[in-house]
Amino acid sequence: MSNSQTDSPEALVRRTLADHSDVIEALHALVGPITELAERAFRCLSAGGRVFWMGNGGSAADSQHLAAELVGRFQRERPGLASIALTTDSSILTSIGNDYGFDHVFARQVEALCRPGDLLVGLSTSGNSANVLRAMEVARALGVERAGLTGGTGGRLCGLVDCCLVVPSQSTARIQEAHVLIGHLLCDLVERRAVAARRYESTR
Repeated sequence: MSNSQTDSPEALVRRTLADHSDVIEALHALVGPITELAERAFRCLSAGGRVFWMGNGGSAADSQHLAAELVGRFQRERPGLASIALTTDSSILTSIGNDYGFDHVFARQVEALCRPGDLLVGLSTSGNSANVLRAMEVARALGVERAGLTGGTGGRLCGLVDCCLVVPSQSTARIQEAHVLIGHLLCDLVERRAVAARRYESTR
């Protein structure tokens, strides 16, 4: 039996790659929810809304990454798409954390920035990040559309969102790797729709 404490480096790499491949293969079960979330995001953006992202640690980095793909470009030339990561402003994060507590760092921004018609996407590998959950509660009260990217059993996040993508893994690393792939798929699908809509408008 393989033991992660005694495996050779080569065996560890092979086992990790196999685990990664198994999780990615399991994402085929999420094809429907992924395309649904991409359609929700496109409808939001085409109606003048914005896509907001939030998460902690690696999920904070992924939030910034995916917002950048929409504002800049993923693979195609097209106008920028309105997307904001709530993880980037150190003054906002530290002032809210200092005055209200870390559980409020996203909720306060949602209260200030989000409006009906926007889409808020929360990334949490456990689905139980307190600051993400609190932000979703505020977003729900404001009439903001909500989506979650999580893992394991989905956690409490799935009960607070309109669309929840649960990566079937208990490993934080594998879940985060899958979240990046899902995020890239979302950006690709949204961008394709945006380019097609622009071409259609130019021919009218």
